[in-house]
Order: sequence, then structure tokens, then C-alpha cells
Amino acid sequence: MRARPPTCTGTAYTGRRLRQGVLAVAVTAALTAVAAGPAPAAAASPPPATAASPPPAGVPTDPFFTYDRPAQYGVSRTDVRVPVRDGSFIACDLYRPGGPQGAAPGRHPGLILDYTAYADQAESFGVQAAYFAQRGYNGLVCTTRGSGESPGRVDPFGPQEQRDNYDVIEWLAAQPWSTGSVGQMGVSYGGHSSLLVAVNQPPHLKAIIPVNGLHDWYENTIYRGGIYSPRIRPWQQSVAPDTLTTYADHPLYDRFWQDRSVKSRRHRLTVPTLEINGWYDRYRDGMVKNYLAAKDNVWLVSGPWKHGYPAKQYADIGPGAYLAWWDRWLRHDTTAPLPRAKITSYETPGPGAGTGWRQYPDWPPPGARALRLAFTRNGGLDRAPGRPGAATFTVNTEQTPAAPDERLVFQTDPLRHDLVLAGDIETTVKASFTARDGNIAVIVSDIAPDGTATRVTEGWLKASHRHGHRRAVPVTPGLTTGLRVHVWPTHYRLKNGHRLRITVSSDDHPEIDSDAPAGQVGLKVGARGSYAELTVLPSA
Repeated sequence: MRARPPTCTGTAYTGRRLRQGVLAVAVTAALTAVAAGPAPAAAASPPPATAASPPPAGVPTDPFFTYDRPAQYGVSRTDVRVPVRDGSFIACDLYRPGGPQGAAPGRHPGLILDYTAYADQAESFGVQAAYFAQRGYNGLVCTTRGSGESPGRVDPFGPQEQRDNYDVIEWLAAQPWSTGSVGQMGVSYGGHSSLLVAVNQPPHLKAIIPVNGLHDWYENTIYRGGIYSPRIRPWQQSVAPDTLTTYADHPLYDRFWQDRSVKSRRHRLTVPTLEINGWYDRYRDGMVKNYLAAKDNVWLVSGPWKHGYPAKQYADIGPGAYLAWWDRWLRHDTTAPLPRAKITSYETPGPGAGTGWRQYPDWPPPGARALRLAFTRNGGLDRAPGRPGAATFTVNTEQTPAAPDERLVFQTDPLRHDLVLAGDIETTVKASFTARDGNIAVIVSDIAPDGTATRVTEGWLKASHRHGHRRAVPVTPGLTTGLRVHVWPTHYRLKNGHRLRITVSSDDHPEIDSDAPAGQVGLKVGARGSYAELTVLPSA
């Protein structure tokens, strides 16, 4: 078996634009005029923002999340080799409802409980498979082609892997002990697999539960804003070393990436889909995009967890909720509840700041509005942009995590009232470069009264990808260019007395490669300059 690899990671999105309008009084009052002060400093870097440490969240007060029913069967486990269309096979562990003499008689719905390249995790997935087998489900835990006992080479999420997954679903549906209804779920790799096989539309796949799944492998993981992410390379080396070459050979968004994308086939995501998302997870942008692309059949649960099954971290969303989903769609039990609302979201960072679990009919929530904050000459973030100005920073071509490049910092005065971010942030950075290309990283942070910085969310863009990732268009040195930098969505409350900070630089290692060309980057600020458009809720 393989050593357990590092977990996968997760950008670029133009979400639904919110209309500009007068914000609720509570939101408007949250921002104060920025006091006059020196121009934005480039030479000195602020203390790095640290990732939040969310507290335990509890269970949403919704019957869906507390659903369960007692075990009815034992567990029968066997190893199987599932044949696929090219004559090869996929190795799986089969869990069936058990009786006194082995598998219990009768026909039962089927579940693919994880379809992954992580063979060493099969045992932990088997615990979940046993839970469902005891409640009347046939379960498969499978390793992809080239992993575990499945022959071949791993090509994560490629067309062959998707075809194999399709064939496994149809094989399970065709067994004499199957009802023909099959669901699939999984976390990270298995979440990606669930979404990708769903857009291939195998006829017997009736519903899915992707946990921390992708929208687009290129944008979410490999090339963030068109910039390669070094965070993923150790995973590549461990799981699929061939991709160290193939991914580097495809820096633009071509057919290679379309074949590994939900986005390119989003109209085919038609089965009921329960997305389990984490507001601290690497794939939160992709999970929100999937909801926006298929609102009629996608339910989104976003909690205060990082990567992995939330039940392992906080016991918030446990197997009972998943059982309710499968009972509803595979057993056709109308008494099994669905979530009360399309969106179940935890307002982070947690008690004492965020208000915890909330449910909404849509995302962004009704009542959300766009709040535009200008980058001002004196380093502020303000609704009033003030006089036009400029600010510059120098790209450090010998960057290391200990020596990042220079950066520009813009922040509000202390907030008079809470400010609730509930959606994505779109930044328009009006920049000039002395080189023919450059990287822009936008980091959003919560600054406490004592100066402690907590990273809230982030986004990136390679300047030559400003018109999209299908072709690179170099910039003209010295010419100001408008760059639309998408910042990942969040649901986060900044308390009164805190500040909202936006940092702009060319470096955000290890999220993106430190490969920006040497030179200077200049930003237009103030009137007709750079700004951020936040999606916010009234804080009351």
C-alpha cells in the first residue's frame, strides 16, 4: 500500500453580481472615514495573518442532521474485482448487509463510499461502509486505476478514471442483490470523483454527496489564477508523479483540463447533490460554484472545518445526515428529511464573533448587498475614494517563505459595528508592471484591536490571464491594466473594533509559485483607482 499522501488543495470565479444599492444602516455605519496618514508602505511587511482556529460548532438545529435509524443487519465483507470496459478491473471492498450465513437475502440500494487513489484509507472508509450495510445498503470502497490492487497508472480525475467509475456504478446496479439505485460519496479525492462521474450521467446513479469537492481541477487546485500552486507538488509526487510533467505541459486552460472539470459540463450536474463544504477548506470556492451552477438540485452545507469529513473533527455532520439523504433518494422514503433550506452555513469564526449556524434559501443570502471599498492614497479602505494617487512595490526575485516580496496594505479604521462577509469578494486592481507579466495576490484579513491578524480569504491572478485562462496576453510595460481578481467566498463576521485589511503583493507562498518577473508593480488608488467589492449582510 502507498504511504498516505498529503491531502489535495483548492480558484478563479466571476460569481453572480450583486446589485449596487444602499446598504442597511447597520452595515453602512460599520465603516468610518479613514484618518489622514502616510501613503501605503511597501518596504515593510505587516505581521503575517494566521489561519483561524475554529471552535467546535455543534449540530445545526434541523432534523436532517440528527436523523438515524437502528441497524437491521450484520456486515458481510468480500474483495471484488469489478470489470471495466477496456478489459481491466477496479479492486474494491464490497460490504453487504449480513445475515447468519453470510450476505443477507434480498435486494438493496448500492453506494460507492469512496472512489480514491488512497489505498491505505480503505479501512477507515470501510467503517462507514459497514454502518450503511447494517442499515440495508450494499457498499463499495474502490481504489482507482493504478492505486492499491487496481492495475495501471494513476491519472487523477482523467477521462479513463471517470469511465472506470461509471462502469463500477453500472456493475453494482446490475447485481442480482441490487435494487438498481446507486449513490456515490467521498471526501477530497472521492468528492472530486463523485462530482465528475455525476456529470458523465451513468443511468443508475441517483444522488451524490461530495465532501470538499472540486468545480475545476485547473482553477481550484493546480493553477490558481493561472499561477502554479507549489502546495500541490508533494501530493503529485506521492500519488501521481507523471502529473509533474503533464500538468506543467498544460499551463493554459485547454481540452486537457476541460476533461477534468465539472465547470465545463455543469449543465450535466443534474442528480440530487448534497455538498459538504468547509469555510476553512481548500475547495470552498469550487463547492460554492457548483451550487451556483445547479441550484435546483444542489444543497450546500458549509461549516467551520478544514479539509476532511467534518464528523472526524467536530462530530457536526455525522453519518445520520448522510443516511437521511440516501434513504430519501435511493430508498424513496419520503419520511427521511431533506435539509430545511438549500443553504446551511456556519457564520465563522464562531461563538463570541460569528453567530454560528444559519439557514438560507439561497447563496449569497437574501439581503446581501455589494459594498465597494476603494484603496485610498493613505492606505485606507473607504467608501469615499478620495484624490487619485499611486503606490508601488518591488517584486523580490529571490523569494523564500522567510523573505516574501514587498506588499501594499490597505485597511479600514476600527469598525463601529460588526461587518458580516457572506459571499465572494471581487477586487479590481488597476496595476502597471515594469515586466511583461506579473502576479497579483489579494489577501483579506481580520485585524483585532491588539494587532493580531487572522487570514479570512484570498485570491490570485497572473496578469497575462486577465482575459481568461485559455490564452496568455502579455501586459505592456508601464501601461495601467485593470485586473479582476476573484477572492474566494466566505461567511465571516468581523466584530466591532476590528479592522478589515486587504494586502496586495506578487507573492503568497506556498499557495502560489513565487515566479513573478523582477521589477516594480504600481497600483492606481483613490478616485478611479483600485477597489474591492465585498458581499455583505446587515450585521444586526
